[in-house]
Amino acid sequence: MKYKIFLLILIISIPLFSEDLLLDIIFTNDIHGGIDKYEATFINPNFPPMLGGGGSAATYIKSVRKLSDGVKRDNLLIDAGDIFQGHPIGTVTKGRAIITYMNMIGYDLSVVGNHEYDIGEDSLKATYKLAKFPILSCNILKKGTDELVDYVKPYIIIEKMGIKIGIIGVTTTDTKKMSFPENIKNIDIISAKEALEKYIPVVRKQNVDLIFVAAHLGIPYDPEPQYNIRYGDRKKSNRKRYWGYDAQEIAHEVSGIDVIFAGHIHKGFAKPWEDPITHTLVFQDYAYGSGLGHVILKIDKETKSIAGYELPAIREGAMVTLFEDEFIPDKIIADTILVMQKKAEKGMDEIIGEAAIHISREGSGAQNLIGNLVCDAMLEETDADFSFINLGGVRDDLKRGPITYRDIFKVMPFDNQVVSFTCDGKFLKEIIEMRISGTHHGLRVAGVEVVYNRNRPDYDRITKLLIGGKPWKADKIYKVTTTDFLLQGNAGLSMLTKIPETQVTRYGTSLREVLVNYIRRHSPVTSAIDKRWKRDDTSEISPELLKELKKAEK
Repeated sequence: MKYKIFLLILIISIPLFSEDLLLDIIFTNDIHGGIDKYEATFINPNFPPMLGGGGSAATYIKSVRKLSDGVKRDNLLIDAGDIFQGHPIGTVTKGRAIITYMNMIGYDLSVVGNHEYDIGEDSLKATYKLAKFPILSCNILKKGTDELVDYVKPYIIIEKMGIKIGIIGVTTTDTKKMSFPENIKNIDIISAKEALEKYIPVVRKQNVDLIFVAAHLGIPYDPEPQYNIRYGDRKKSNRKRYWGYDAQEIAHEVSGIDVIFAGHIHKGFAKPWEDPITHTLVFQDYAYGSGLGHVILKIDKETKSIAGYELPAIREGAMVTLFEDEFIPDKIIADTILVMQKKAEKGMDEIIGEAAIHISREGSGAQNLIGNLVCDAMLEETDADFSFINLGGVRDDLKRGPITYRDIFKVMPFDNQVVSFTCDGKFLKEIIEMRISGTHHGLRVAGVEVVYNRNRPDYDRITKLLIGGKPWKADKIYKVTTTDFLLQGNAGLSMLTKIPETQVTRYGTSLREVLVNYIRRHSPVTSAIDKRWKRDDTSEISPELLKELKKAEK
């Protein structure tokens, strides 16, 4: 409670020492349905503190709004996308519960995130119709046209304390690589840089004083070294343009932006990234509704430009973690969320098994305990030789103790189906090589033992490869299990779209069901980091692999 008092003293006292106008901007990104209360196992898996969710967020937001007089101090509430797919209250209701909450709490805007398309465009349109705030994106077009889709606005203009602020929304082009083709078949997503360079002059012509960008584009995990690698003294990034622009690149390469509120990458930053050339500020919050971002912009009354900023959270800078005991949940908001949550989570408290240990997402390289468990379940369920999923396919830990359907839903919030296909060893190796080429970090796997060396050339980095404990054979036919999401070429695996349907088996079973079945069979379940995946940048090609590669070349 002391932290809360100190924080409120700080944000109340700022006007006493400032002649500038003050604009409180509270921002969220990647909520993923996290408006319900939940335990923060990522802070302490054994004794997790309780997060207050949307109820605690409402308490904080209301306390900040009470400071506004509309003359010398005002506020904005901004969201940068991926609002609902994750927690059951968001996924099961197809975002409707999250929009209801956002309406109640009074968001000024939200941006289209890539996971919004998980429910398909028609369902998304229906959900967005419920919003009492604008949905922004300047780069989502009707397919084959230059016309924006009809459920977004490219920008809005808001006036606060006599300051005109243009806010432009933008969505990652990676949405096309991270969505089911059927769900995005009627849209094009053009370059974020191209779209912003089009709309910034349009907004400027309307005599705005400041331009903000609400962006479902993230900041790199380590922004400073990444910036130096990309630019040095260059204006344009030197990286290969496979993935779309991120917020750091936009801040550097697009002129005329004062502040970016970013998302998509689930890492919060206590201080903003400030581009050393353009001086654009970039803020980003953590994900899953665990907290709020908050910055107090100081605006010069005469020049109507940003004179500086304050970060109100004493302990965390721009980040405010929503501990329930520090921000007592607003009763009306919390009760409304609870009603929606109970309806969405009906039947999810059934215990399906037990975890003998804490099965975490933390791990070494592409391995972690929960990823290994999921891939083991896929391998066993389908009697395959090799199973794999993408690194982002698993979203939560399993705590030690009883496991419920709710826990499984948090681990697997997506409705991906398990599929198998047959292929020769050469193609199997190409799949793995693809995901360790360039800066790719690999796959979650089972049934294999992979050693690779990043000092070797792309597509020739594997130095050891065993399948089922036996040396890999280039011409042997293997059974491989993955998800329908990856089979459609997502996560950079476009090669999978070439597999003939005659070689594919579709089980009609979700990955969640496969994991539930495995837990029921093996409870109490455990998991381990083992030899299935290893990076060794000094390794040489094993004699067995070298022999088989030479044989395959003949």
